[in-house]
Amino acid sequence: MQGARASTIAESTGRATMFLSSVSGGLVALGLLATATQLGTAFYAFALLVLPVLAFVGFVTFERTLQNGIEDRGYARRIARLRAYYFEQAPELLPYLLSVPTTERLAVQGLLGGRSQRWRTIAGMVGVITAALTGSAAGLLAAVTTNHSVGAALATGVVVFVVVVWALMRYETSAWISSARTALNIDEDTANTSS
Repeated sequence: MQGARASTIAESTGRATMFLSSVSGGLVALGLLATATQLGTAFYAFALLVLPVLAFVGFVTFERTLQNGIEDRGYARRIARLRAYYFEQAPELLPYLLSVPTTERLAVQGLLGGRSQRWRTIAGMVGVITAALTGSAAGLLAAVTTNHSVGAALATGVVVFVVVVWALMRYETSAWISSARTALNIDEDTANTSS
């Protein structure tokens, strides 16, 4: 199970790295094009193509890293339950293994709880960057459609950013809650079959 955990963490890290590399490359290309065209039509056309594509890659990466995070937590729960079983069935192992109270078993494995946890996950980081890309694309589109009004571009970009961040964090929270309920159902089913 620890190997499976390592695999989910490696996949999340790899996906986030590919996403950040794409964002970095896209933004560098936009900067070079902005310099070369003095923010001409070619820049706006390229930016309105690149930013939505990067945002799409971000949404897909967010979804997959969220799935990996939930899978990782499932493995951590199983490892914690297995450790508890060892301590119950072979108490003589207690001096040789790290023993912690039941409430701290996931924290020992690096999985903290609380409402702020969603901001500390890979999916949370990807979600914030994706929201920034989406807000930037919307702001740029607003600038183009309003004859380069900075106020319209900023207002649109900020509103879209806030809405997308809120939606992604809400989605992430509901996914974590749903997975926790499923895990609790599995725990209850296991307890009922062993009784």
